[in-house]
Amino acid sequence: MVDSTLDQVGKNLSEAMRFLGEEQREPEAATERQHFSRSCIPGPLQGDGQDVATILRLVHNLIHEEEDEEDKPSQNRMQNVGEHGQMALLGHSLAAYISMMDKEQLRKLTTRIQSDTTLWLCRLFRYENGSTCFHEDDRDGLVKVCRLVINARYEEYATEGYVVLNTRQPVIYQGASCRSGLGQHLCSQLGLPLSSLCTVPCNTLFGSQHQMDVALLEKLIKEDINAGKLPLLLIANAGTPGAGHTDKLGRLKELCDQYNLWLHVEGVNLATLALGQVTSSIMAATRSDSMTLTPGPWLGLPAVTAVTLYRHEDPALSLAAGLTSSHPVEKLRALPLWLSLQYLGHNGIVQKIKHATTLSQQFLQKLQSLSCIKTLVEDESDSPVVLFKFNQEGSTASSGSFCAGEKEVCDAFNRWLGEELAELVPTSGIDVVELEDEGTCIRFSPLLTAAVLGTREEDVESIVAKMTELIFVMSSTMSLREDFREETHKRSPSLRYINELAWPGLGVVRYEMQANRMDEDRKKQEQEKINTELLKKLQDLDTDILFSTGPEFATEQGCIFVGMVADDVDVSDLVDTIAALGRDIEESGKLLQNMTEVVRKGILEAELQLQKANEEKLMEEGMLRQLPVVGSVLNWFSPIQSSIKGRTFSLAAGSLDSTEATYSTKAQADRPSLQDTPISSSKKLPGQKLFRRAGASTDSTETSSTQAEATFQEENPTGIGSSINPPISPPTPETPHHTSGDLVSEKNLKSPSEIDDSEDSDDMHPEGQEAEGSTR
Repeated sequence: MVDSTLDQVGKNLSEAMRFLGEEQREPEAATERQHFSRSCIPGPLQGDGQDVATILRLVHNLIHEEEDEEDKPSQNRMQNVGEHGQMALLGHSLAAYISMMDKEQLRKLTTRIQSDTTLWLCRLFRYENGSTCFHEDDRDGLVKVCRLVINARYEEYATEGYVVLNTRQPVIYQGASCRSGLGQHLCSQLGLPLSSLCTVPCNTLFGSQHQMDVALLEKLIKEDINAGKLPLLLIANAGTPGAGHTDKLGRLKELCDQYNLWLHVEGVNLATLALGQVTSSIMAATRSDSMTLTPGPWLGLPAVTAVTLYRHEDPALSLAAGLTSSHPVEKLRALPLWLSLQYLGHNGIVQKIKHATTLSQQFLQKLQSLSCIKTLVEDESDSPVVLFKFNQEGSTASSGSFCAGEKEVCDAFNRWLGEELAELVPTSGIDVVELEDEGTCIRFSPLLTAAVLGTREEDVESIVAKMTELIFVMSSTMSLREDFREETHKRSPSLRYINELAWPGLGVVRYEMQANRMDEDRKKQEQEKINTELLKKLQDLDTDILFSTGPEFATEQGCIFVGMVADDVDVSDLVDTIAALGRDIEESGKLLQNMTEVVRKGILEAELQLQKANEEKLMEEGMLRQLPVVGSVLNWFSPIQSSIKGRTFSLAAGSLDSTEATYSTKAQADRPSLQDTPISSSKKLPGQKLFRRAGASTDSTETSSTQAEATFQEENPTGIGSSINPPISPPTPETPHHTSGDLVSEKNLKSPSEIDDSEDSDDMHPEGQEAEGSTR
């Protein structure tokens, strides 16, 4: 008969997982989520408490709150938890329930759980006569092993403490390829000085570049013994964190036995010990004194502890070091793993690990067919970690000439490639690593990600397909970087090339103002405005080239970062466009500033002229004619014959002119008709993006040329003229072009007095007739 409480725990967990895993929410739920924003939490506790559904809803809203703020889909925000993962989650709930049992019953149950898990793990990973330590932090097992070795090598340590370490300073050895910060963490937890940590370099002349140098390690051990120090422990790798390489564990074990060192092994490659066929280099790990396993990522089990397997005959020292515990509740850490191992079974565990290694081999074979990809697997063809990078030397599109800082540029391109692959194929688990000797590399380690993300063979095919497309763009961009720099230098000083080596793209450029009389602060502000406006205009162009402000922490600000380009991009045309747009923006700003000053002065002068005209009118007509009643009587008996003295204000000239010429010719002077405006043309063919070299012949009929011009007008509503995209054959204008003064003079300003003094409507002609008469 099943315990009703256990049954209820399972039902509650299933219900909670179903509720929290829902991605499609109703509109009411989205509205309700706003009430649970971070601004309202934490808040006061409810007096009567809340039910389970309300609390779970709150947790769900908090989980997806960031998605709502960023307006992004919830793709891959949380890992997919399968049925085997739910068993691990159930184990955490059951551990809390079991901890409330009777002490004797709890002791028997926890002993059974830990002994079963120890037996299964030792058999799975071929570690005979081993004991287990379960810990949340995967470094804690090594810390406790170090305490065990200190207690074993210093007999008086239990009574004297750290005083006995002064007699012979302990030394812990680790390879240079170990994960960063591990040795410092050990010294911090053990209370040892950093001088107790010895980092052994990797092979530099012979052998792998990521394996510990055994001969140099032996030399260091002898030097420490001669200096009165005590070699204590050696940390080796079965799969380095960066490159996934395995140290020469067999030779290291012989060396440790010779000098009485404790050998501890860790790494992702230890997972392959569960397979039927294991390489000799990995098999040597079973002879080590201890090793740390992380079955959670390998099997896709959430919140499962790491396990350290070790061999030691003295249980008292193990208890003193913290490897074992006398508290039964602490043994419940093994319960989630105990449930999950039973649910998967031996075949299920082996199948998951085998699937990950198969993905690695499949991906490695695909990479070997790409000439411009360099793999860093070296001689370890069976390694489940695939490390590769883009190699411009193998690219057929590369011209062989690159800008200075080639290594830094290649690192930027590889970083971009890794980030793009991780975004395009999120289930792949692709990530970017930094290696001291190789620089920026891309890593595919399915043992750490496949079980969690659900990576399949189709995903590997998708990675290779996406990589092929990206590599083509990268190769063409890298081959055109030098051309872009040279073309930019040709247009100096209006354009300045910024040598931003960390930018994965065609290059970085900045438009420079040609103002010499402006102070530096003002010039910097105006130049930043021009480049900001220039960037907006470039982004509005009909092109597939990405223009941006660059990364957030770029060394240069106020620049235009040009992204990846194809091999058919006309770099000269691109640079011409940037220079022309920048020049137009600068001239427009100067025109606006000049016009503002001219108009201001013109308005002041116009006011003086109008005042003078009113005074002359007063002197001519007399004071009596200005009186309302008297003036009307005088005008009746003795009307005044006056000429037209209307005024028009020219924005272009900033002056107040007479309208006598306008009314005498019945049309505004120098006013062009609308049909005189020339149609801008471009060399861009229909459907062709800007800055692309046309592959077809340029000899086309007049009809196709007209269609191309009409298409350009529809696709380019921003009004980019022929100065940016020069026409194939320059058009012959039928009428004179507009000038800036003509365009401004179309808008004439009249004072109120002009309206009173103008001619009658019978002497005026409509605007259309004026335009018609001007063209006859």
